[in-house]
Amino acid sequence: MQKPAPAPIHPLLAERWSPCAFHPEPLTTEQLNALAEAARWAPSCFGAQPWFFVFCDRGSDEAAFNRAVDCLLPGNQAWAKNAGLLVIVCAAERFAHNDKPNRHHAYDSGAAALSLVLQAEALGLRAHQMAGFDTEKTRAEFAIPEGVQCLSFIAAGHQAAADSLPEDRRDRELAARERKPLAENFFAGKFGKPIG
Repeated sequence: MQKPAPAPIHPLLAERWSPCAFHPEPLTTEQLNALAEAARWAPSCFGAQPWFFVFCDRGSDEAAFNRAVDCLLPGNQAWAKNAGLLVIVCAAERFAHNDKPNRHHAYDSGAAALSLVLQAEALGLRAHQMAGFDTEKTRAEFAIPEGVQCLSFIAAGHQAAADSLPEDRRDRELAARERKPLAENFFAGKFGKPIG
């Protein structure tokens, strides 16, 4: 689904979107490794790499995949249960090298998550990031240690047709893509002065 961007952007970015219609076909080992490598090479403050990604792969560990589905809120469970992969994105809140707070942990881990999402797109897969999950249940089910924050889930896999979704979700899947105008979020020289 192409984005209506007035300025030309790379096709990888123009084509990226977050569908809810997934086919439960498992990912290959090569695809899983490529997603992990893409996230691994993301930039981070001091090169600290504060991120942790828990891969719950339907193909190799269906029990972990089902436990991940159970951690999602019901609205996300309804469609994410069909993905080939669920990924839990976490981040260490302190630097490993000096045990000081890392105020960039979520920012850096978000960059790593986007790297994974763009790699999925490059492989012909789709990815959908989610904030709708039970943090404490996720922490307990997947032994996430103290000092590591659960940030998001990512569903990834092969896209299915929109008609595989319930009607209310299908309408959202097929709706036009929209973003705020550039002038609302991008400023020149000072906050509030629109670029361009």
